[in-house]
Amino acid sequence: MTLRVLALTCTLKPSPAKSSSDLIARQLLDLFAERGATGELVRVVDHDVRPGVEADMGDGDAWPGIRRKIADADILLIATPTWVGHMSSVAQRVLERLDAELSETDDEGRPAMFGKVAVAAVVGNEDGAHKIIADLFQALNDVGFTVPAQGATYWNGEAMQGGDYQDLDETPEAVASTNATLVRNAVHLATVLGEHRYPAQ
Repeated sequence: MTLRVLALTCTLKPSPAKSSSDLIARQLLDLFAERGATGELVRVVDHDVRPGVEADMGDGDAWPGIRRKIADADILLIATPTWVGHMSSVAQRVLERLDAELSETDDEGRPAMFGKVAVAAVVGNEDGAHKIIADLFQALNDVGFTVPAQGATYWNGEAMQGGDYQDLDETPEAVASTNATLVRNAVHLATVLGEHRYPAQ
């Protein structure tokens, strides 16, 4: 089976502006492709995702289309910058909209996101990546996603200095190694869950 990966980049910068979150997400999608998975990237800020906790917030809401892409994917990647020590407001809105999935079930009564894998990438020139990853994974696990071992990657710039991930001449070895582990473990877990579904009861 060919695994499908959806990357939601939660930068605050609309296209075509360059984005460190977008860059690390694309790097991960390239690694997924090397393992035979097909990938798609959606920059959430380019779409009119309305505030709320329903699956569809009415006419003009772009979330239902993104939601369909999530439903079709085996692996969800959320990539976010760090702002004042927290995930971006765009990433927070994604989590709020995913809250609607708590009431959605498959034809055997399992939550709709059971069997899907979630991974995360965080970039920023300030501290906060560990807390952001913890918050993301808690929310995604509550909704029904499964998190692989070492399923997150991040880059923090030097404290009290400027600079972005996209400004680096090359990917630091520690980040490249972590990226590879994330992808390897996510593909393994998604394959296992595809072959062995969670029990309905």
